[in-house]
Amino acid sequence: MKMSTKSVMPCLWFDTEAEDAANYYCSVFKNSKINSIAYYGEEAKMHGKKPGSVLIVEFEIEGHKFTALNGGPQFKFDEAVSFQIACETQAEADYFWNTLTEGGSEGPCGWLKDKFGLSWQIFPVAMMKILQSKDAPKVQRAMNAMMQMKKLDIAALEKAYAG
Repeated sequence: MKMSTKSVMPCLWFDTEAEDAANYYCSVFKNSKINSIAYYGEEAKMHGKKPGSVLIVEFEIEGHKFTALNGGPQFKFDEAVSFQIACETQAEADYFWNTLTEGGSEGPCGWLKDKFGLSWQIFPVAMMKILQSKDAPKVQRAMNAMMQMKKLDIAALEKAYAG
């Protein structure tokens, strides 16, 4: 049986902030855009929403499609789902860390929550290379260093790895 190819698109559930969030994420990432906005009709009243208010915003970040849904206050984001940003340089990691933590909060080991409560992991590609090493003592030193950090510092991780 041949299966059709479908795209997988994350749906981010907001109370009323879907459009603000989509615009914010599109401002953070260079290659991004809003594709479409759908609005509630008269059925909105049954769900405690105003007719004409934003229901869904479809947007793209770096070619990945997302949906932002104004579904109500029932659900909040938590760390069980996060988005990873692989950074080639410290300047890139600093940009995403500083931008996404503004109005949000820092977490350990490169994790953060943005101002909408969505979790992100800002990690250097160099750390992924370190973790794939077969030299266990070097990996352990780098891991120990990482466990002491919030925003990851590439030079400090590489120094710990080198010993």
